[in-house]
Amino acid sequence: MSGADAGDRRRDPVETRIDEAAAGLSGRIGIRPVIGLILGSGLGEVASAVERPTAVPYTEIPGFPPSGVAGHAGRLIAGDFAGVAAVVMQGRFHLYEGHSADVVALPVRLLIRLGIRVLVVTNAAGGINRRFHAGDLMLIDDHINLMGANPLTGPVVADEQRFPDMSSPYDPDLMDVFERVALERGIRLRRGVYCALLGPSYETPAEIRMLDRFGADAVGMSTVPEVIVARAHGIRVVGLSIVTNAAAAATGTVSHEEVLRASQRAVQPLLELLLAASPLMASF
Repeated sequence: MSGADAGDRRRDPVETRIDEAAAGLSGRIGIRPVIGLILGSGLGEVASAVERPTAVPYTEIPGFPPSGVAGHAGRLIAGDFAGVAAVVMQGRFHLYEGHSADVVALPVRLLIRLGIRVLVVTNAAGGINRRFHAGDLMLIDDHINLMGANPLTGPVVADEQRFPDMSSPYDPDLMDVFERVALERGIRLRRGVYCALLGPSYETPAEIRMLDRFGADAVGMSTVPEVIVARAHGIRVVGLSIVTNAAAAATGTVSHEEVLRASQRAVQPLLELLLAASPLMASF
């Protein structure tokens, strides 16, 4: 064979970025995490529960762009979360910022390289289900990808499945854990389908009517690329949305500031839920 044989192939740029990001953290965090937690808009305060934290700004991780959205601090925080070794991503990257799907998925690929077994994704979402109210927590039991992008396109990244099964993207056993904990603690926990759109503009009333007919209960602009990559590695995933507003409300307007305020009001019940569930998730 020529120089194109397997032994001589050039490393895929995605794999190179993962290697460089992991090397940039070498010796800095001092743990092998069990849980990875990605925090959505306005939810960064959850990271304050990490004990013995080591914080690394995204700007100090090779291949990570700075976080460019209000409500996303842009830091990786490693330490103990309810007694479990965890890495918390305080903010994420979005396709609407102009990033490629590879960049959006880089944090979760890094978490997998660091050793996580469970991925927890959180986000702020507009409510479509008419029974939902601002401040509700929604356990994601399925999603609809209308972002126009998939992070698995292109060359297959090492250890990722080419065609991952997405019949249960969110782990049923983990969902049972969260529902049980919520019931025990009196935390109202909705359950529904999350739809991901590209953004950054909010949805029109006609679009909300369409999504309602599609079966979506909440809509946002993130999360799905991370879940797809995690499932391509066989990582267990659980997802939680903060319902921040009635999407495309008939009266009034929607703003990012409103979304952040609603997220911050929901931080405490979310944190209580995560702290109680984490030791149970670690046993999986």
